[in-house]
Amino acid sequence: KADGTLQVVSLIRDEIVQDETFARSSVIKDGDKKIGYIFLPEFYADFERADGNRCSADVAKELTKLKAENVDGVILDLRNNGGGSLYEVVQMVGLFIKTGPVVQVKDRDGKPVTLSDNDPSVLYDGPLTVMVNELSASASEIFAAAIQDYKRGIIVGSTSTYGKGTVQKQLPLGKPLDAFSGQTEFGALKLTFEKFYRVNGGSTQLKGVTPDIVLPDTYEYLKFREKDNTSALTWDQIPKANYESAGNLNIAEIKKKADERINSSTAFSIIKNNTSWLGQHNDKDYFLNIDAYKKEQNLIKSTVKQNESVSHLSKPFDMQPPVADKSKFFNNPDKAKGERYQQWLKNAQGDIYINETVNIM
Repeated sequence: KADGTLQVVSLIRDEIVQDETFARSSVIKDGDKKIGYIFLPEFYADFERADGNRCSADVAKELTKLKAENVDGVILDLRNNGGGSLYEVVQMVGLFIKTGPVVQVKDRDGKPVTLSDNDPSVLYDGPLTVMVNELSASASEIFAAAIQDYKRGIIVGSTSTYGKGTVQKQLPLGKPLDAFSGQTEFGALKLTFEKFYRVNGGSTQLKGVTPDIVLPDTYEYLKFREKDNTSALTWDQIPKANYESAGNLNIAEIKKKADERINSSTAFSIIKNNTSWLGQHNDKDYFLNIDAYKKEQNLIKSTVKQNESVSHLSKPFDMQPPVADKSKFFNNPDKAKGERYQQWLKNAQGDIYINETVNIM
């Protein structure tokens, strides 16, 4: 206090579980087909508690629910997933393959270390599609790359993922300022120590993962991927790991049909043309005349708004939570949480990207 005395106030903090950031699933009905859909926002892992949430275990639970619904295929949505736990991505790939290497990790001077799935059990062996976009990075790219290299499923999304195939660590500089904050007198340096490599030997750095089927994307004109950074580390490759394909997909035929649908889609054509136009206006000279500048900015805003508009279906598809989760969505005693789940479901039901991925399935 102002007079120099100390008073200790004890507070008991309530635990708040942000389960909106955890994996969740739903069932999409398309004619006589049922497709399972799993949304995973990040590769999370609670290392502080033995019973804490881990994404590989949570995805396994969602897969079990979907298998109980007798779905004909599963879509795993990794769009906007920036990554997370390396251990969890290895465990998650193991849900879909028998055994084998998942990712190779190499430092500057050492030999690559291979991280593998050693559990021969396969939780789900049916048709699989993985959705990615420009914001799918790091662990998301490792997962998508492994599924693609094993020919275990089809990758669908933008022209490439983000392209972050490196591992950083922070090195403190100078003496600690105190015993509590973790701050040092000269701050810290964040240095790159390792690189990720696919099991086929190629790095996920810079190039990211190229989907098997490309959908015109509203983010395409924004230059924020690793390859757009002039100081980014280069792409390289190392010898491939010893692995065997897990499937024999006829991707060429599936891609041909998907491209025909995409090219005949009014919505995707608008998005493709608009993003091309927006890309041309990314790096350009601007009018010093304020009226001309405002006119151009309004045109850019209306183009972006049109992209957002056509990205939603006028007639939503049939998408419902698994039977095991219906109380969570519709009869949740926490009204606000139940409403958030229903809003998430409503947004997903109108997503043209999910709709086209269902067609691919």
